[in-house]
Order: sequence, then structure tokens, then C-alpha cells
Amino acid sequence: MSLQQAAIIEFPDAVGSAFDHGAFDPVSRRVFVAHTARDRVEVIDHDRGRHLASLDGFPEAAGVVAEEGQVLVTNRRRAEVAWLDARGLTTRAVFKTGARPNGVAIVPGARLAVVACIGDQEARPKLQAIDLSGDRRWETDLPGQPRWCVTDSGGQRVYLAIREPSMLLVARLPELNEVWHWPLPSKGAHGLDIDRRAGLLYAACDEGALVEVDADSGAVRGTWPLEAGPDATFFNPASGLVHVAIAKPGLIQTINPRTGQITRTVTATGAKTTALAPPDRLYAFSPAHRCALVFAE
Repeated sequence: MSLQQAAIIEFPDAVGSAFDHGAFDPVSRRVFVAHTARDRVEVIDHDRGRHLASLDGFPEAAGVVAEEGQVLVTNRRRAEVAWLDARGLTTRAVFKTGARPNGVAIVPGARLAVVACIGDQEARPKLQAIDLSGDRRWETDLPGQPRWCVTDSGGQRVYLAIREPSMLLVARLPELNEVWHWPLPSKGAHGLDIDRRAGLLYAACDEGALVEVDADSGAVRGTWPLEAGPDATFFNPASGLVHVAIAKPGLIQTINPRTGQITRTVTATGAKTTALAPPDRLYAFSPAHRCALVFAE
């Protein structure tokens, strides 16, 4: 279950940098990562194991999600979400959002973007759903600072981690109605992913716990300890393992929910974000190394 380093992929102009969310698109076979400190998105050719392109024009790029050849990027500084073509690496459209957009999810078949906005001194935190092919949008106020979000297999529900009070907020798509609040037994809900086949959510919390939650009822099914405050969290449907990135001291904890086994893989201080490329590759983005560290399960 331990991760083994398989490759290193360097990024240009990454000295003293910072990265945020990353995502793998299975159609284009490319990995996209928010290069937050450089206002760009870096693109990796997964099959060839090399850096492919640096896409400029994404002010304080934060959240990234990719699916079915489509990529969404939240630009926190400009309060917008960009919709990209994963193969042509072109921007299809840009949509205004609430203040400081962060977490993002996509329902590609419905051409729907879901954006969680942190807000600022003048604007409350909001969850927004945006019709990418039209002019419709829906929104709802949030009870606290949003972190990451995911959707179910049918694109009918969105699940959003709320930092404080620590909970999962659940809403019906696209109208964002029928809202539920599912409290978590650990403070600071942060990283989040879903096992769509089993209907289970995995929420990594700042207090130091990974919590397994039933995606239908909100019931807590299990908890596992984390060494420190987590960030990016990925469930691998091919192996059933959950990978949690921890920026300080710089490691990935891998949890097997079936057995409770936990292993740790050292990365580097500040490596808070990852991207999963099934069936067996995990990218960790390290500012200290100015590169992507590629691990094999």
C-alpha cells in the first residue's frame, strides 16, 4: 500500500511558487494544476510523463476540476470561473462568480459548473451553479467558509465541505435547493472526495481526522487519524485507497478504509495538493522541488 516515487516532472518559472488544486482528465490524458503564484495553469502530458504547456491568464488560479475533456478553473482574484477545452487547451468561456471562488465541481453531461465562493468583507460565502451553455444560474448562501466540493454519480447532488461549523452541506442540483447540513465529528472540514460506486464520502478535517460519511443519509461510518491538518483528498476507485496530502511536515497519508491500514509517504513542506490519475498514479505538487512528484500505488 506504500507509494513509490516513479518520476519527477519539472515546471518552468516555479522558484518560490505556490500551487493549488490539480485534476486529471481521462479523455485528453492530461493533468491540470493551478499555479496560483504565477496566475497560470500548468499542463502535464500524463502518458509521456512531461510538462506540456503553461497557460497564462488565470488570476490567482485556485480550484481545478477536469472530466470528459472539459476543465474548470476558479480565478480567485478576479471572481470568475474559466471553462477550458482539455484537448485544444483553449478557453471556451469565462463566467463571473461570487467573491473569492475556491472549490469547484463539474457535471459535464449537463454542462453545469458548481462553484463555492469564500466571500469577503462585503459579500457572504455562496454556492453557485452555472449553466455553461446558457445564461441560467442559481445560488444559495452558505453558513461558513467553503472548502472543496464533489457531486454524485448522477449529477443530482453536490456535497460541500464547510470549515466552521464543520459539516458537509448537501444541495440538490441545479437549483441548489433541498439543502441539508451534515455535522462532522472533527473540526475544520477541508479535503473531500466521493466513492460513487459505494455511495461514501471521505472528508479530511483540520483537527486531524479522515471521516467516512454515507452519501445518502449523512451517517458517519468511520474515522481514521491524520498526522496534521490536511488539504487535497482523493479516493482511488481502482484500488479503494484514500490519499490525503498534508503540507506540514510534507507528506501523503494513504488510508485503506476496508482494513484501516495507514501508511505515510514523505513529499516536501508545502506540498499540499495532489491529482489522481487512475488506476495507480498520484501527482504531488511541490513548491520546494518546483515540480510534480509522481508516485505509484
